[in-house]
Amino acid sequence: MARSFKLSRDPRFEDKLLDVVGLYLNPPEHALVLSCDEKSQIQALNRTQPGLPMKAGRAGTVTHDYKRHGTTTLFAALNTLDGTMISMCEPRHRHEQWLKLLKLIDRKTPKHLALHLIVDNSGTHSHPQVQAWLAKHPRFVMHFTPTSASWMNMVERFFRDISENCIKRDSFNSVAELELAIDLYIADHNARPKPFIWTALAKDILAKVSRAKSALAAVAR
Repeated sequence: MARSFKLSRDPRFEDKLLDVVGLYLNPPEHALVLSCDEKSQIQALNRTQPGLPMKAGRAGTVTHDYKRHGTTTLFAALNTLDGTMISMCEPRHRHEQWLKLLKLIDRKTPKHLALHLIVDNSGTHSHPQVQAWLAKHPRFVMHFTPTSASWMNMVERFFRDISENCIKRDSFNSVAELELAIDLYIADHNARPKPFIWTALAKDILAKVSRAKSALAAVAR
């Protein structure tokens, strides 16, 4: 048995780590911290046969074969304080759609609060048009995770949950059906939100990364 891994080679890994973890553990006053990302290429898969539900002593089942009916991309912003989501589904994954999410966040959040957004290093997040819009909206402050460190973006935990609890367990005849299921799942989540709690200290993460690098160096010798 083997587990996959990847160490970030970002030259600013420590600085970005301290910045992001600091936002989780000590969020600024009079501000919201939003963990943002896109879950792209979500497929509307129509299973060829109905599966069996989960019950005591037996896992739920789905057929391995299916028909594809297109894809959608879920754009989401997770409020790290209360666990609520601001989201939308779009057919494409480009800077225009990311800019549309920023404008949606701007409309959905109190105007007097600063907004600290945690994002990855996708080119859509730093496109010149996005940069120009951000320059006109100074309450938006961007914080970038290190490269190859998606685990540091808390919204990825929500993406895992919606994938396991909604997307993978159902069958969809169209993209519209898939997007409706996503919207209903998020609406139910927002009706009873529960925040994810970040507990890892930056010093402990850095120590673990240091041990991993030492182990890899020893193997390479």
